[in-house]
Amino acid sequence: MPEPPANGRQAYGPHFVQSVARAMAVIRSFSGERPRLTLSEASQETGLDRATARRLLLTLVDLGYVRTDGRRFELSPRTLELGYAYLSSLTLPEIARPHLQELSRRLNETAALTLLDGDDIVYVALVASTRLTAVKINIGTRFKAYATSSGRVLLAGLPDHELDRRFEQLRLEPRTERTVRTVGELRAELDRIREQGWALVDRELEEELRGAAAPVRDRSGAVIAAVNVSVHSNRTTPEAVESGYVPQVLRTVRLIEADLMGTSA
Repeated sequence: MPEPPANGRQAYGPHFVQSVARAMAVIRSFSGERPRLTLSEASQETGLDRATARRLLLTLVDLGYVRTDGRRFELSPRTLELGYAYLSSLTLPEIARPHLQELSRRLNETAALTLLDGDDIVYVALVASTRLTAVKINIGTRFKAYATSSGRVLLAGLPDHELDRRFEQLRLEPRTERTVRTVGELRAELDRIREQGWALVDRELEEELRGAAAPVRDRSGAVIAAVNVSVHSNRTTPEAVESGYVPQVLRTVRLIEADLMGTSA
C-alpha cells in the first residue's frame, strides 16, 4: 500500500493519523505469496523509507503482531484478533456454513462465502475440498474482485454510479492470459451477470482454476455476499460447470437467503 499523500490530513480530514495508516500499510504488505519480508522488502512494498518501516515493524514486534528472526519478519497469529471481532459479530457466515458444507459435499469441491471489501473479495466462510490444489484459500484470503466469479457478482450488484466511480481508479492486472484486459470488457461481463444471475470465470485468476458464483441478497434485494464454488480445470469444462455446478450454487443461495429472512426456501 503506498504511503498517504503529503496532504493526507486535508484529503482524509483533520482527524487523520498518518502513523496509523502507515502501520496498517505494513501489516497489509504481508500476503500469502510473501508471508515473510525483509526490512528492504517491507519498505518497498509499503513505499515507506527504511527507517520508518523499521520503527513500525519493531513496534509491531513489541506488541506481538509481528515476529522476526533478526532478518525477516512475519505476521504472528495475534493479527487474527484484528479481524475476529468483525467476523465473530456477523451472523451471515454462521448461517451460510451448513449450506456451504452441503454444497461442498454434493459437488466434492471447495465452497465459500465472500464479501466485497474495496477492490477485493475476502473469504469469510469456507468449506475446503482436498481436491482443490490450484490455489490456496483460507478464511481472510483476498483476491482482486474483477478476476473472480464471486467478485464479479458482487460488483454486478453495485449501482451504476458506484461502478463508474470504481472504474475510474481500477487497474486491471492480468493474472493469466485469459484475465479480462479492459474496463469495457469487464462492464459487458457484469451486465451479462446481472441478467443471468450468476457468474462463471474460466482460468482468469489461475490457469488451473474455474469458479462459479451467485449473489446473496438481503430483504431489500441488495447484494450482500456471494457463494462460490472453485473447481480444478483439469476435472471439468466450462459447460459442465454451467450445467452441473451453477444450479447447485443457486440452490444454496436460495437456502441461505431463506434462513436470513426466516422463511422456507
